[in-house]
Amino acid sequence: MGFFEKIKQGLARTKENIGHSFAELFAGELNDDFYDQLEETLILSDMGVDAALEISGELRRRCKLDGVKKAAGAREILKDILVGLLNIGLPELNMENTPAVCLFIGVNGVGKTTTIGKLSAKLKADGRKVLLCAGDTFRAAAADQLSIWAERAGVDIIRQHEGADPAAVVFDACSAAKARKVDAVLVDTAGRLHNKQNLMNELNKISRVIDRECPGVSRETLLVLDATTGQNGLVQARQFQESAGLTGVVLTKLDGTAKGGIVIAIARELGVPVKFIGVGEGVDDLMEFNAEEFVEALL
Repeated sequence: MGFFEKIKQGLARTKENIGHSFAELFAGELNDDFYDQLEETLILSDMGVDAALEISGELRRRCKLDGVKKAAGAREILKDILVGLLNIGLPELNMENTPAVCLFIGVNGVGKTTTIGKLSAKLKADGRKVLLCAGDTFRAAAADQLSIWAERAGVDIIRQHEGADPAAVVFDACSAAKARKVDAVLVDTAGRLHNKQNLMNELNKISRVIDRECPGVSRETLLVLDATTGQNGLVQARQFQESAGLTGVVLTKLDGTAKGGIVIAIARELGVPVKFIGVGEGVDDLMEFNAEEFVEALL
């Protein structure tokens, strides 16, 4: 099944929530009521008030500029606006200089470990040599859970005892990656929503280890967010952006939310690309994000 079909399935609950509204909108007249209803529909999809007003205002401006009179003619312009909001940065993983190191951060329960497991299977299927790093040494059984995924995906894992220094585990992983000529190191991190200073200190320590042991390698800091948390997820995203300097976002459980517009809210708010989305429980349900097909499925 291709990206578009999976996204259509994943956004089924969102479409139930707002699809009828979009259908009615584009069948009507292009007037003030249209723009009021559009704003309401966008807010219902969890794009947020600011984003809804910005999108509606830009659509009004462009329809006027292009001389569009009918609501049906506004649909393609709206698609173009939404795609423009999503098409920022590099959507693919940066793996130019190996061993590329990807840090996965986010609060407990969002699906970090599962995402790492699915991505490791995806990269291996693409012919990449992958090493997992169990950097979450604070949560009981976190390394065990990651080990299960490593075995399932057929990749190696570096782990230490519970309570070990995460930076020490990353050091071991960097050393092993160089010795084994690994393409990508995927690092799980603790999901505690502790204060920004502690988070920054921990990530800075890990970053210094990577700089020292693997200078010049490609780096990613990916925030994993649960799409079902909606605007609360946006609050988390702001905090992690300030603390960690994100390069991308992974949105999980998109198939479980009726508010898929949060993807657009996050991209607009953070200015970083959505790189992957989770649309199901299967190992192949972590998909590289495609802005055009996502917007087409949403509308």
